[in-house]
Amino acid sequence: MKPSVVLFAASVLVLAGLPFWWPDPYVLSVVASAGIFIVAAISLNLLLGYTGQLSLGHVAFFGIGAYTSALLSLGFDVSLPGLDEPFVVAPKPVWLAFGSGIVVAGLFGWLVGKLAFRVRGAYFVIVTISFAQVMRMVATNWVDLTEGPMALNNIPPLTLWLPSGVVDLVTKAQTYWLVLAVAVLAWLVVAGLVHSRTGRAMVALRENETLARSIGVPVTHYLRIAAVGAAAIAGAAGGLYAHTVRIIDPDVFMFMFTITMVIMVIVGGKGTLAGPVVGGLLFGLLPELLRGTLKPEVQWMLYGALMVLILVFMPRGIVPALSGLFRRKPAAEAAAPRATVAGEAA
Repeated sequence: MKPSVVLFAASVLVLAGLPFWWPDPYVLSVVASAGIFIVAAISLNLLLGYTGQLSLGHVAFFGIGAYTSALLSLGFDVSLPGLDEPFVVAPKPVWLAFGSGIVVAGLFGWLVGKLAFRVRGAYFVIVTISFAQVMRMVATNWVDLTEGPMALNNIPPLTLWLPSGVVDLVTKAQTYWLVLAVAVLAWLVVAGLVHSRTGRAMVALRENETLARSIGVPVTHYLRIAAVGAAAIAGAAGGLYAHTVRIIDPDVFMFMFTITMVIMVIVGGKGTLAGPVVGGLLFGLLPELLRGTLKPEVQWMLYGALMVLILVFMPRGIVPALSGLFRRKPAAEAAAPRATVAGEAA
């Protein structure tokens, strides 16, 4: 069995046991919140790390997943032009609503990819930011549907079917395990994709798009696949957020959320499977660890200083730096006996 598989399985087992060896509800709540953004960072890494496209509007898909899942699980009625009667949607089962949020976010990812991938560089970034701002304005002003700044509340929790009946996942431990399960599934989906032919094509166009085109790689096709996959996983993170926090407002489209995802990916190591997880745990838990011990302004100074230090001394991120360190050690150990033998021969 490959060492990476063993490490992954061991990490999942350790994380799954957290509620048993550290059952503090506050700790579980903080780690679950960080886990939701790790899922979002995993989705962004598929686009940024493996195709090289920086999306600063990625939070739009997070918000679309959250609102779609919340609205379908609550039910809604809305007046539409051309209809005499309001359009009514009855409340749907929570898992159907959650899955619909993923699908709708993926469809918007396809639409944005179809439009945005006609341009590159700064133009692509501007298109994605603009899309996120449009979504936030829709959520704020379409009060008839989204309740605007008043927020959607009393969103039903996700459930689990057991022989004894249906259980609402509302306790801190249950929520933690739910987030962990979705995060592991998202990681496995991305891992399967990047190790496939499609993933190799994405890496090729990231490294040299012109060369990839010259050998017949349909660049736009693979970029759209990455956009759809990234948007769908971000929609899953948004659905988790809606059903665990159980109240959402237009702030789910905040630009700061995208910046948080970008920081997690780049600091952890973009283009690596473990990077968003390591970066997410570090920068998802650090603010909570410092809360109550230092003033907010000092916390942000340390937060920024740590990020700068990591990027200065580990410019490719934490995971690539540690991987390179472990690779150099065996090489140095193997070279030492050869040097000794050569000295004796001389």
